[in-house]
Amino acid sequence: MVVFPRPGAVIFSGQESSGLLMSDSQPSVSIPWPPLVKARLVRRYKRFLADVVMEDGSLETVHTPNTGTMLDCSEPGRTVYLRESSNSKRKHRHSWVMIDMPDGLVGVDTLLPNKLARLALLEGAIAGLPPALSVGGEVPVGRGRLDLMLRSEVGEVWVEVKNCTLVRDGTALFPDAVTARGARHLEELAGLVAPGRRAALLVMVQRGGARRFSPADHIDPVWGKSLREAKKAGVEIYARQVDLSPAAASLGRALEIAL
Repeated sequence: MVVFPRPGAVIFSGQESSGLLMSDSQPSVSIPWPPLVKARLVRRYKRFLADVVMEDGSLETVHTPNTGTMLDCSEPGRTVYLRESSNSKRKHRHSWVMIDMPDGLVGVDTLLPNKLARLALLEGAIAGLPPALSVGGEVPVGRGRLDLMLRSEVGEVWVEVKNCTLVRDGTALFPDAVTARGARHLEELAGLVAPGRRAALLVMVQRGGARRFSPADHIDPVWGKSLREAKKAGVEIYARQVDLSPAAASLGRALEIAL
């Protein structure tokens, strides 16, 4: 398990802070992008690959850090944003991080939500969860692992983070494909809840336009049922907007939970 200590400084609305909570608002947690490259999407295939046309007209294959279906966010012809790797040994020089859809930018990097969630927990930016003294990653639990474990002055909280990019009529929906693994995560969270012990699901929505979060019962009714059973068992559910721009990814507003 990797443990991340509380940082000494984070970005607060463009300014540095000592890492203490602001008295009048929650911290504004952001992850700045390196300079991004624009391209046009040709197709996404083989889960981890996509072909794009670069600004100079050349065709390039790029890495896609997303194993999901990417439902509603892999439309050919759309402008995409790529991050260039400094690793000369990589087979594909660029990684796809965002796509410009009609309703705005959508994040496709499934690693980003965990990074942003970790920073948010360390800064006490998730209302309802205590500020962390440290956050452990890839925590062994039962038959698998959970994403994060928050250690605070008032106890520990196990946290599973889910990346969400499917939004319909103001509702963020998860999952976008059947996920037996995701249902198992919910069962493991529920099994951890006990007197003095907390467990939480944190859904990070990398797409604008959402006002609430609901399980995608029409896609995976088993996961939806597991979520409701986990809530009854005491698992806490949080959903946060991720605000995206070509400059940074930032923790946005809390969304209503509609089960």
